[in-house]
Amino acid sequence: MQLEQIVDVNDFVNWCDYLGTLAFAISGIRLAAAKGFDWFGAYVVGFVTAVGGGTIRDILLDIKPFWLVQPSYLVITGLALLFTIVFRRHVVRLNHSLFFFDAVGLGLFVVVGVAKSYAAAFPWWVAIVMGTVTGSFGGLIRDILISETPLIFRTDFYASACLLGAVIYVLLAHYTGISIEWVQFISACSVLLFRVLAVALHIKIPTFDPSTVEHEEEQG
Repeated sequence: MQLEQIVDVNDFVNWCDYLGTLAFAISGIRLAAAKGFDWFGAYVVGFVTAVGGGTIRDILLDIKPFWLVQPSYLVITGLALLFTIVFRRHVVRLNHSLFFFDAVGLGLFVVVGVAKSYAAAFPWWVAIVMGTVTGSFGGLIRDILISETPLIFRTDFYASACLLGAVIYVLLAHYTGISIEWVQFISACSVLLFRVLAVALHIKIPTFDPSTVEHEEEQG
């Protein structure tokens, strides 16, 4: 695939950005609502969830954070708040709604992170890292704000799904003749698929046993 195709931020990426913002904002607002936050507090949590990963990405890439350039992300978060208020019985009370919106946001934002890294003329390994950061760090900030242990630090297949999706994006873009739009679509779907399979099959990342570590320290 030609380099100019890989670095192009096309309409599909823009749609991923907007839809990912909506999905992540809903996931943040939904969790804040379940914690009893007021509407303004829920809006703040939703907004931070939606733009947190992308903001960190842009700061690391030394470009102006995207939401400072246009107000659409503030508006989309407002729509997410309205959606949650109107359909709160279905969105807040159903446990799987958080997982669904979070998983969709992950996949879409991985695509945005990789594409924007290439557009800023960074190499493939940076694109993989930024895809992972864009997808997972908004949820990290959200969980900190609501006093939850972040999913990224638990055994959940969360940031790992972003990492694998970003790797798939890079491999397909560089080593196949598939159009960049299909590469991005497959990458986003792969993240969603990894998350669903991990939950369905109870796939978890191995953890350290604190008692074992303490025992080794005592022996040392």
